[in-house]
Amino acid sequence: MSTTDVEEHVLRNYEIRRRIGKGAYGIVWKSVDRRTGEIVALKKIFDAFSNATDAQRTYREVMFLQAFSSHENVVQLLNVVRAANDVDLYLVFEFMDTDLHAVVKNRLLQPIHHQYIMYQLLKVMKFIHSGHCIHRDLKPSNILINPHCHIKLADFGLARSLSLLPPSSSNQPDVSLPAMTDYVATRWYRAPEILLGGQLYTTGVDMWSTGCILAEMIAGRPLFPGSSTMNQIERIMAVLPQPSRQEIEAVGAPYAMAILGQLPRRRNYRLSQLLPTASDEALDLLTKLLQFTADRRLSAHSAVHHPFVKRFHDARSEPVLDCDVVLHLDDNTQLAADRYRDRLYTAIAGRDRG
Repeated sequence: MSTTDVEEHVLRNYEIRRRIGKGAYGIVWKSVDRRTGEIVALKKIFDAFSNATDAQRTYREVMFLQAFSSHENVVQLLNVVRAANDVDLYLVFEFMDTDLHAVVKNRLLQPIHHQYIMYQLLKVMKFIHSGHCIHRDLKPSNILINPHCHIKLADFGLARSLSLLPPSSSNQPDVSLPAMTDYVATRWYRAPEILLGGQLYTTGVDMWSTGCILAEMIAGRPLFPGSSTMNQIERIMAVLPQPSRQEIEAVGAPYAMAILGQLPRRRNYRLSQLLPTASDEALDLLTKLLQFTADRRLSAHSAVHHPFVKRFHDARSEPVLDCDVVLHLDDNTQLAADRYRDRLYTAIAGRDRG
């Protein structure tokens, strides 16, 4: 085990036990808070403020985690530590044993676990969506889990507030409204409107990803493991009913019709064929989540009442926000990296004083 990647002032407060993950954006270690003795996850984000794109992602990650911290199914951000170089950043989280990707890969789940995990995911989606926000990067590796199957949603670096969109336009593209980037979520969990290049979308993108995650838990493998964007669309359209011209136009993507017209003719598969072990209730929920048209997908608010999760449904444990979550910096215009860094440091200082 090497601690050379961790600065001395961080090591004074956190004892590194072992590395538990490494990705494009940084390293995560299982650590001990020397002051409290608590087991934590220490994440070092490399080059967090080296350019505007990474700085914006880091800013979103911290600010959205703080905004949603009251929910039991959102991972708790315990501390934010500045790096000496003001380019990297350290985040300290509550420790979770593993993630859903590893659990599914090792086929450790039974049908009752699928129901419990799905209920928790729908519950936290209901909470986030009530604040008029979307996560945009739902996938098994971003869902942390402990031995009791209690889940915590993580990685809010691609989350967005939708409050700038007027309610009447939630599913009606309008060129006068701010555009949304289509480079979100791992390809296998992207909704059709993203894959086709639609510029505007709302909570439906998260509900599509939720359906993909449920299918993956049942099958033990991804439902739509596309090798490219076109292959991803082809795999999806081999399962979904053929959309009408009106439904395709509603996506708001200029080339959607042409792209779908280029797909090779192939026979359609039913979800029941791809998921032969799925219950009728699971297939019904999947069918209602994996709809081509975003506004036809079951909302999180409605999905928590679905028969598939009814044994766990408890309205008293499903909090919602009474206001929109809006970041202090305009999320529709990318600013200079130092603007995100300075605003984040100000927010950290304010939290520490509080």
